[in-house]
Amino acid sequence: MFVDTHCHLSFPEFDQDRNEVIARLTEGNVSVLIDPGVNVESSKKSIELASDFDFIYANVGLHPHEAEQPVHKNVYEELAALARSPKVVAIGEIGLDYHYPEYNRSLQHEAFREMLRLAKSLDMPVVIHCRDAWEDMLHILSEENHSAMRGVMHCFSGDTVIAEACIRKGFKLSIPGTVTYKRSLLPDVIRSVTLDDLLTETDAPYLSPVPWRGKRNEPAWVRIVTESIAHIRGIPLEEAAEAITCTAIALFRLPIL
Repeated sequence: MFVDTHCHLSFPEFDQDRNEVIARLTEGNVSVLIDPGVNVESSKKSIELASDFDFIYANVGLHPHEAEQPVHKNVYEELAALARSPKVVAIGEIGLDYHYPEYNRSLQHEAFREMLRLAKSLDMPVVIHCRDAWEDMLHILSEENHSAMRGVMHCFSGDTVIAEACIRKGFKLSIPGTVTYKRSLLPDVIRSVTLDDLLTETDAPYLSPVPWRGKRNEPAWVRIVTESIAHIRGIPLEEAAEAITCTAIALFRLPIL
């Protein structure tokens, strides 16, 4: 069994052939898929999709790009209400993104803290997006720390030092298709941590693995990510897949498959 812990299957890029994509992932033995929201509307769509399929779950979140303007309190109230839906398993996609020059640091920080506090109030894990903002990310996590904080660093892009810092704070590292890219730092990270620290994702429709790089990504290709982890660690594919599935079940408190 394979798990895609971060796939935007509810996004418009799949509107024309979503049923075919789902058929392919089912044929590819993908047993769990988690669809994250990035704002109120997309979170609603994630929940709607999850309600139609037993193996699909949803996250409710506010992406840092959605916090470039002041966020009205009604947004947080709506997200809090959505997070109580039965198929929602985490708060995410949330976090910090300093990649583009026009980012608003203070507004991103405010939104990120609000979403972390929502997760705490609901005792839910968080799914964190971090790009070019690791110092501030780790600082905020330290300030907002509580005994039950847990979650996943989505599409992990840090080095081995950052990986260890995230793991110490109670986070798993989610490996995307970029592990197959020539200049990726992820092989070193994968070798430096335990297998139980790792999850797999596609981030579809983005970040297709080799040999599909440049094309629309899809969840069936999470197998390629799992194969890469198994190869890097020198273990059978079945061992990697089973461990990652067990980690996902435990972190997101999913029903036993």
